[in-house]
Amino acid sequence: MKKLIIPLLMVIMLFCSCGDSQGSSSESTAGASSSPQSSLADSSSEASSAETTTAETTAVTSETTTATTQLTVNKDAPTLMYLGHASLRIVTEQGKVIYVDPYAGSAYDAPADLILMTHAHADHSGTWRIKNKNQDCQTITQKEALEGGKHNSFDLGFVKVQAVEAGYNENHDVKECVGYVLTFANGSTVYISGDTSKTPQMSKMAEMKLDYAFFCCDGEYNMGLAEAAECAKLVGAKHNIPYHNTMNEANDQFDKEKAEQFDAPNKLIVDSGEQITLEHAA
Repeated sequence: MKKLIIPLLMVIMLFCSCGDSQGSSSESTAGASSSPQSSLADSSSEASSAETTTAETTAVTSETTTATTQLTVNKDAPTLMYLGHASLRIVTEQGKVIYVDPYAGSAYDAPADLILMTHAHADHSGTWRIKNKNQDCQTITQKEALEGGKHNSFDLGFVKVQAVEAGYNENHDVKECVGYVLTFANGSTVYISGDTSKTPQMSKMAEMKLDYAFFCCDGEYNMGLAEAAECAKLVGAKHNIPYHNTMNEANDQFDKEKAEQFDAPNKLIVDSGEQITLEHAA
């Protein structure tokens, strides 16, 4: 009887051992195979998520870029935006974009067709603000404007640029500074004084019958309000605009309260970020 029981017990033990081994092996194989699948699924999910995020970001960026660079073009008259300090952006009737003395403000997204600088001081020559330029963009600085020892003129088709005198104070040399008179297709004219005090040429500028005139009036590095008002009377423009009136960084370096004190005939206050239409009065 013992001889029968012992072999039987051995068979039972062997059977149980094989069953456990197979179960353990099966569980191990399942675990090994499920892990790569899970990893691939997670990786695929992450990739999909990354692609979606990238697509959404690209779309938003594209829409933002389009929105910021779209300009409303007035086919009847140029549009001028005062950016603050001495900085201007002008969009012509043809959709050409002109930046004058880039430095203050933030509206520099539109690709430039013409960049004008009155002199080399950092607060008038921040071309780094202009992110894009059209292929045929031209830059005119005081060097080109004064080349040959005279005040030069430039006809670009969409605007005529005439350099005029500027300087005449201890901070600005007349041989290194200019102002500009711009004439557009609709006949409108704009005088931009640049950094200056009263110049001898101003007494003759009334003959130009200018529509708009910008006068610096900070009273620190250039003429102050009283002298600027005197210059406005000499130049005789239909609209006299004070600008470059403070060195304070607030409000894109424009002091509206001080501008209101500009005692000139036909005064026009243009706040930082404001746009005006350049109309020509016959």
